[in-house]
Amino acid sequence: MSDKPSSAAQARDAAEHAAAADALAAAFGGVADLGAPAEEPAPSEASTSGPAGPPGGPPGGPPSRPSGGPPRGPPGRGPPRGPPAAREQDVPEEAGAEAEPASAADAPASTEEATVEVTDPAEPAPAKTEAAVDVAPVEDEAEDPEAPLQGEHTPDADDEPASEAPTNDVAMDEPVAPATEPSTAPSAPAEETPSTRGPPPLAVDAEVRRLRGALSTAQATIEALDEPQVPPAVLDDIVVPQHVVADIARMGRWMVSEDLARGVMGGIAMLHPDHAGVVVATRMLSSLPRLDERSIVVGRLGVGAPRGARDDWRLMEVLLASVSVATGGPAAVLHAHGPYTTAMSCEKDLVVQQPLDELGKKHIGRIIIVDRDPEDPESFLRMAVEALQQGGMRCIVVRGHGAYAVGADLTQAWANASMVEHSMRVALLARQAGLKT
Repeated sequence: MSDKPSSAAQARDAAEHAAAADALAAAFGGVADLGAPAEEPAPSEASTSGPAGPPGGPPGGPPSRPSGGPPRGPPGRGPPRGPPAAREQDVPEEAGAEAEPASAADAPASTEEATVEVTDPAEPAPAKTEAAVDVAPVEDEAEDPEAPLQGEHTPDADDEPASEAPTNDVAMDEPVAPATEPSTAPSAPAEETPSTRGPPPLAVDAEVRRLRGALSTAQATIEALDEPQVPPAVLDDIVVPQHVVADIARMGRWMVSEDLARGVMGGIAMLHPDHAGVVVATRMLSSLPRLDERSIVVGRLGVGAPRGARDDWRLMEVLLASVSVATGGPAAVLHAHGPYTTAMSCEKDLVVQQPLDELGKKHIGRIIIVDRDPEDPESFLRMAVEALQQGGMRCIVVRGHGAYAVGADLTQAWANASMVEHSMRVALLARQAGLKT
């Protein structure tokens, strides 16, 4: 049986074992921590905008202390070159006040996190995540006063792949367009250009004068076409002046335009202005729209009808004489075949037609309708003169043969013929409508 060691020997052995244990713990303390999961650093408010990308998995090697100790200056990267708006959107203002590093060792990790946040969220950077995870244990071990093990190589912030730096630089260089709000201010009026201002006033005045000149020229051309120049007519040693021939030709066109005659229907007669008792009238079957000096015949009152005269020469001669007595000289008569006058005169029992319209009552008065008597022409002529006097010396209507309107000249006779046609039209329409008159 061995002797029991003394208490002094036991104390010495215990001190030696404790010193050996302390030496082993000091030498292999970092290796013992490899199996234990590293504690994740508390997320700072600067990274609350969201993770930069998915985690990169567990660390690929043993953690180690930084070879150079705590950083002695600002990070190696320069200041960001992007617009301030991008940084303000990614990092809230509160994060800048609360995310101050607790120690100089936290500066690299904060710089890395801020750099990862600035990058485009659409392009995750897994390498950056691994670097952030690897740096976290280093921060915990930086507080350990023990020296690192020899022979171990630790990745440093300066050993990051060179290919990642351009990614951050490009992300920092890309300008972010600031959000624009719709403006509610009234828009300024568009500046007038030469194309929108229109022509100058002088050009407008010149154009107006040009158009007026063109209208005047067109009017003169139309008048020249409507009133062609006609020469005087010389018949049976009697000269009919040029203006008389022109008046008769113009009156023929007016009668056609007013629907008082068609083609060769109707006729015109007047007393010669320079020779007393001489009648100037249109020839038989003369086209009223195309009258000229060849469409004129001349005869004397009470002598008989000249060659080429109309069938109603005798009736016109009597009417002209009656008007000449009333006017004291000039006289004119128009034979109009207005459709409404002719239609109303076909009623056998109608002898006197009172105009229904006020103008007809004022200017025409009564319209007397007479019947032709081929067996007794003289009686018919007497009836025509009496009807003319009873009608106010304006006109007479021959049943079924139109109206004979008279006047001191051709214009007055044409006005009376138009008024008779209008009054007959109103009377016929009122009768067809069944109006009580």
